[in-house]
Amino acid sequence: MDERCVCHSAGKALRRFMVWGQGRFVMVNGHPFIDYYSLLQVHPECNARTLEIAYRHLAKMYHPDHPETADRDLFNTIIEAYGVLRKPEKRASYDVLYVRNTGFTFTSQAAGLSEGIAAMSDANMHANILMYLYKKRRQCARTPGAGAFDISRSLNCSYENFEFHAWYLRKKSFIEIMEDGTFAITVEGIDHVISTSEATAEKRLRITQSDDFHPSKWAERDVTTGMAA
Repeated sequence: MDERCVCHSAGKALRRFMVWGQGRFVMVNGHPFIDYYSLLQVHPECNARTLEIAYRHLAKMYHPDHPETADRDLFNTIIEAYGVLRKPEKRASYDVLYVRNTGFTFTSQAAGLSEGIAAMSDANMHANILMYLYKKRRQCARTPGAGAFDISRSLNCSYENFEFHAWYLRKKSFIEIMEDGTFAITVEGIDHVISTSEATAEKRLRITQSDDFHPSKWAERDVTTGMAA
C-alpha cells in the first residue's frame, strides 16, 4: 500500500492531524507523521499533568460508547499518542521527529531536558547492541561477529550514531572487533547483559505487583474497557 492509500484510509478527522509538507503528507517508516500535540490539543512543552487531563477528556469524548461524538480512528490514535508522550524516553524521541517535521523550536529549558533524556536513549541503544551481539554469540559461538551495517539496520540506528555506540562499548570492553572486522560481545559484555537482565526482571516484577494501584493505569482501563466489551 502506497502512502496515498495509507493516508486516505484514515478517517477524515484524523487526517487533520497528519503533518503536511512540500505538497504531501510527511511519512515516517511508511506511516503518516501525526502531530500528537495538536491531536491532544496541548502545547508541545506542556507538563505531564496537562497531558493527562487532555488525554482523559478526549478519550472520553471519542470513545465508541458515546455515539454522538464517537470516532474509532481518533480514539485509537489518542491512546497511541498518550502512550508515547507520557513516557519521557519515548517523548524525547518523538520530539526529535516533531522538530524535524514541523519546524517547531523548543525553549532552551525543554531542549536541555531532551538532551538529558537523549543520554538515556543512548543507554538503551547500548543495551540493544549488547543484547543483539549476545544472541548472536549464543546462536553461533564459532562465528559470533556481526557487521556494523547489519547491526545498524536491525536496530534502526544510523551508521553515524552506531560509530559512537561502538566506540563507547569497546572502551568499556563490552565488545571487540574480530579479525574479519565484525563486532562481537566479550565475556565482560555477557556478564553485563546477564546482570542487567536480572535487575530489569526484578524491576518489572515490582511494577507488575503495584500496577493496579497506579493512577495512570486507571485512565487506560477506563477508555479501553468499552472496546473490549
